[in-house]
Amino acid sequence: MKTKHLKLLSLLFLFSFITVGCFEDLDDYPASTKDLNDFVWKGLNRYYLYKDEVPNLANNRFTDSEYDSFINSFSSPEDLFESLIFHRQSIDRFSWITDNYIELQQQLNGTTYNNGMEFGLVRFSSTSSEVFGYVRYVLPNTDAKNKGLKRGDIFHAINGVSLNVTNYKQLLSPNNYTINLAVYNDNGTEDTSDDTIEPIHQSINLTKTPYTENPVFIKEVLEVANQNVGYLMYNGFTRDFDSQLNDAFGYFKSQNIQNLVLDLRYNSGGSVNTAILLSSMITGQFTGQVFCTEQWNSEIQSQLDPNALINNFKNNDNGTPLNSLSLGKVYILTSKSTASASELVINCLHPYIDVVQIGTTTTGKYQASITLFDSPDFSSNNINPIHTYAMQPLILKTLNAVGNTDYNDGLDPTFPIKENYGNLGVLGDPNETLLAIALQEIMNGGRMSLPPFSAFEIVGDSKDFTLTKNRMYIDRK
Repeated sequence: MKTKHLKLLSLLFLFSFITVGCFEDLDDYPASTKDLNDFVWKGLNRYYLYKDEVPNLANNRFTDSEYDSFINSFSSPEDLFESLIFHRQSIDRFSWITDNYIELQQQLNGTTYNNGMEFGLVRFSSTSSEVFGYVRYVLPNTDAKNKGLKRGDIFHAINGVSLNVTNYKQLLSPNNYTINLAVYNDNGTEDTSDDTIEPIHQSINLTKTPYTENPVFIKEVLEVANQNVGYLMYNGFTRDFDSQLNDAFGYFKSQNIQNLVLDLRYNSGGSVNTAILLSSMITGQFTGQVFCTEQWNSEIQSQLDPNALINNFKNNDNGTPLNSLSLGKVYILTSKSTASASELVINCLHPYIDVVQIGTTTTGKYQASITLFDSPDFSSNNINPIHTYAMQPLILKTLNAVGNTDYNDGLDPTFPIKENYGNLGVLGDPNETLLAIALQEIMNGGRMSLPPFSAFEIVGDSKDFTLTKNRMYIDRK
């Protein structure tokens, strides 16, 4: 965000580290439900993107006595929060509340409890309740890496209990569990309707520990048809790793790449500022032009300078020059797990360059959020010391330079293709399914044959067990 925002917002975006010592007396002086509910209503009343659509958030909705009766009618801040969300299943699928913002702040900096196994969860059809997991990638220097887990490994159960759509969150949430392995059997046909998951008598015990993930997972240069093609697997828009992202583009620039394949298939989002930087590194010829504009609720929108609602392409990050490639086309790999800031990059590059999207339709999150604390101005200054509740409501939606927004159903690929769970391949290898399609398109200009499109449905992934899943947030770091 730019410094042109009004002073009423400026403190909201200043995050500070909170020491554990501040909360030693939480049990001695617990916050009342009424006080917590008051924080929830007032925060949403001020900043919620869909305030205008929720009658109970109107400024003149209640007299003082009616307001007290209203917030006292909810037994928990979570219940009140949910009652004020606009169309939870279709429009606002992403606002949430937490009772532990200390953990949230750690995750914003890229630190989670992690065993190193990044996985997807799949069922064979929308009517099936049985679920299996597949390993997407393994993080370095983790328990999963040390125990030999690898991309493509399949598991069907946790601690001997078969996975299904109702129990997988509970089974995979603990810091320690055992995965029961299986093999994927395609029965020798390309038709996925006869595919099966067959348990084997092998298991691996995994333990989560604090881990900070570098989202720049793979950067490689491939030679394809006498061209240098850059491949970047980027797994999270984390501000603390912006310099590493810029370094990766410096490497591509030094190798004189002519094409870039950006792999966002497992990237569920993060910082808007990092999305602007990444898009500016891909291009470079649009510095100062509109990347995206913001739309807040009508009350805040009316108080902001219209120029403050515009985010432009950049050529530097706080004075550090960006390594920009000046490309006119980019190939982006996506899946259902591609969300928020990843989708922002795709949507906001479209008006300027040719974006070739390969994979499956994305999540459909065009809104951004920010952490609201229980403090006089909802910033992290002077937080109420007797509880650790915080909210993460949607506060704005993004529009690209030609006004495209509201893609609730996600962004559709140019070339629709799903991963082959029975043969995932090696990330960065030219023969890996999605990358191979991108390279084929680079070589043949779109004249290609696509593998059969499976009917499998992704029901979740490892990011579901973090507080920052599908998050696009604004910051001034």
